[in-house]
Amino acid sequence: MVITVKAQRNQFYEEAYAHIDNMLSGKEKYSFKKAVLSVEQSYYQGKIDTIAINNELKFLKSFAEQIVKSRELTYQGNDKDKVSKYAALYSIICQPIPVIVKDSTIQYKPFSYDFTDVFGHDDLPNLFVSKLLATKKGNCNSMPYLYKILAEELGVDANLALAPNHVYIKHNVKSLGWFNTELTSGIFPEDGWLMASGYIHLDAIRNGMFMKALDNKESLALCLFDLAQAYNRSFPSNDGEFLLKVLNKALEVYPNFAKARILKAETYKARFQKLMDRQDLKSGSSNNIKLALENPKAKEIYDLMVQEYSTLYKLGYRPMPEGMYLDWLVSLKTERNKYENKKLKNNFK
Repeated sequence: MVITVKAQRNQFYEEAYAHIDNMLSGKEKYSFKKAVLSVEQSYYQGKIDTIAINNELKFLKSFAEQIVKSRELTYQGNDKDKVSKYAALYSIICQPIPVIVKDSTIQYKPFSYDFTDVFGHDDLPNLFVSKLLATKKGNCNSMPYLYKILAEELGVDANLALAPNHVYIKHNVKSLGWFNTELTSGIFPEDGWLMASGYIHLDAIRNGMFMKALDNKESLALCLFDLAQAYNRSFPSNDGEFLLKVLNKALEVYPNFAKARILKAETYKARFQKLMDRQDLKSGSSNNIKLALENPKAKEIYDLMVQEYSTLYKLGYRPMPEGMYLDWLVSLKTERNKYENKKLKNNFK
């Protein structure tokens, strides 16, 4: 979906940015749901049926509340009420559930992982919560986002966490400590699974780039990245001004956010390429780059790009090939016994 509007100051994107910025500054009440949907509404230019989406979310919230009331967990910690809500949300997203309607029993179908265009390259809305709600098929972006939205609707916290190309949920409960909830495969993996990919450098963990339980403000930084990515898709020939404003705000909140730094570097790269084109230096040869760098403005932009890439490397970022990511994701099911947190599984019965 490319918006063919000359003016790059777009009302929907500006309003979404203002909402998220106001949440970060405390001028507006925090709502992850509002932040997520404002991004999706921007991309669709106000054409999302928010009434239908909110009705679906209300249904799922009510369903979760009924599950909490109707079953008893073996978990006996004094935060059992909170854990029961986590378990209900896990069931709604990952498990088939028998539901009695009048005199018959029907099987509730959970959400499922959609292996088609998992990175949104062909169609960005494949990453959206609105698409997940409409089709019951999603990925590691939309499924944890939906989980966090529903958790907050139920009055409990849910921490997003990042791995290369991936988003998952981290929870902290009193009797078990921190644990991972992997919604794309429906299990509770130990951290060893994340490390097994081979693409999580120890420095990236120490610096909070990966495997960190993100707070609400850092989760809003993810929404800012999503907004920048959507804007870039809507206005592929943009001048980078809005992108840099949004990404700088995201990095102000979450300085070691890899995706934001990558897109920021790519924005500088696009600006540098445009300056080369204006000088009729369209080839990316080293000689043409040297000629372009004689322009002080071009050199400034090039240095900013290099600085971002250098910072990423120093923080421990290593790019993970997309094909390897999919293999890594599948390994969680094929090697389930190797990575699953069995103690936690027994407490979620």
